[in-house]
Amino acid sequence: MVAEPRDTTSHLAHDLGGIRTVRLALGGEIPWFNPSASLERWRQDIVPRLSFDGARRILDESERIGTQVLIPRTKEWPLDLGVLGPDQPIALWVCGSLSGAHSGRSAGVGLVGARACTAYGAAVAAELASSVVADGHTVVSGGAYGIDAAAHRAALLEGGRTIAVLPGGLDRPYPAGNRDVLEQVAASGALVSETVPGAPPTRHRLEQRGRLIAALAQTVVVVEAGVRSGALTTANLAMEFGRSVGAVPGPVTSPSSAGCHELIREHGSSVVTGITDIRRDLEQEGFGPTHQMEVSDRPFSPSWLDAARDRTL
Repeated sequence: MVAEPRDTTSHLAHDLGGIRTVRLALGGEIPWFNPSASLERWRQDIVPRLSFDGARRILDESERIGTQVLIPRTKEWPLDLGVLGPDQPIALWVCGSLSGAHSGRSAGVGLVGARACTAYGAAVAAELASSVVADGHTVVSGGAYGIDAAAHRAALLEGGRTIAVLPGGLDRPYPAGNRDVLEQVAASGALVSETVPGAPPTRHRLEQRGRLIAALAQTVVVVEAGVRSGALTTANLAMEFGRSVGAVPGPVTSPSSAGCHELIREHGSSVVTGITDIRRDLEQEGFGPTHQMEVSDRPFSPSWLDAARDRTL
């Protein structure tokens, strides 16, 4: 209730545990903990917002809207988040189920990219998402407009699993224009947030959700992104976590693909031209298809993209 992703409170909770962190905030001392000079400022900041009645209201609201509240000790907690170290969330709110998102040979595949994507990007995202779930894997994305929405919708149309990581409370799906697809994601996969019900999306929360996408996916593919796209941050974090990262090439004249070309040129990301490339990257991570439906293995071409775009629309 009083923490933000990757702030002092969340780091203290990781180091000390939740109970000791609350005691420390309320003026208690931890024998082996050496407080810094900024501790008093931290206390002054959070104590006015630290309310047990408020925490109870949040838990009651979570139950009312049908969300699970997970903490690292619960068996449903995604173990993949361990790569975040001290930047792990204190808790997760989940609408739907994370169980079976990836286990055994099944993996999470992050498909991310620009909100203001082109028709090319949307069609490619849809085809890749369809192929990923046809192989028995889970599509992980951020629920946003553009590439995210195209990937989620295609996974749902294929009857597969998809996870959307949101930057605000699950009682206020963001963006509101994607409410329909996000409700479908919750019904067949999972909506995930590290913020409490009622929390609005903020710039900081939007930036921080990328690390959860990168951690929950065994490979991340940037479908279309400009040079300042947040999708590149997600890709860079995935590299830091030891995940494989791929990028879809686009027209050399398109600013919407400049970020993908930068990943390939400057960071050695693999070139993704179809599901075969994603399968290769997953096999290097120890994952293979759990089953395969009939999917396209062809490189992207204008006529094929027209058909894919029609299916997406």
